Amino acid sequence: MRRLLLCSALILPAVAQAHPHIFIETGLEAIVDEQGRLTHVKVTWTYDDFYSLLITEDMKLDQDFDGVLTAEEEARLTGFDMNWDEGYYGDLVALLGDRNLTLLRPQDYTASFADGRVTSTHIRAVAESPVITGGELVLRPFDETFYTAYDVTLPVSVTGAQACLISKIEPNIDAELEALQALLADIDANSNPEDAGLGNMGERFATDVRILCAGS
Repeated sequence: MRRLLLCSALILPAVAQAHPHIFIETGLEAIVDEQGRLTHVKVTWTYDDFYSLLITEDMKLDQDFDGVLTAEEEARLTGFDMNWDEGYYGDLVALLGDRNLTLLRPQDYTASFADGRVTSTHIRAVAESPVITGGELVLRPFDETFYTAYDVTLPVSVTGAQACLISKIEPNIDAELEALQALLADIDANSNPEDAGLGNMGERFATDVRILCAGS
């Protein structure tokens, strides 16, 4: 992601303005019931060092600078990133085949602070709890505006289902940057980047987590 940030800054100011400001290491857990239905997705976010510092300073946490939060401080931290606007998709898309699944608002969220970094978790129920055994589930974390970059570097797992194959499809950064250069060559400085196809920068550089679970 940091290589992408440097490359995008060299292409054109329109792209440079859409570079990531927050870097989040991401983990995902698909929770499946005995009938092979996807009931919930658990998401883990570990924020980068600088943003974690901003959070703790802004909330006046760890004022003794020992790197450990008190129980009261951890309680105040919990939920700091869960005040979502209505309609916000949680920077996570879930697909089952060609079907876009609906993830409900976060619940059972936590937050902690260790080694100078803030980590939060939350769980999202899946509307209608579709059966995923025998089909391909795709979990794709990204921010459309590309203000936040999600790197899927934390564990990815499936709970409740057997014989699941998990793979990560990383973005082809060089190919995407080349495609962006081609788009930018066709617009001028007064054009609207969204009209040129640059409106969803984040998805271009998103990692796909693909999960295949065998049927019973």
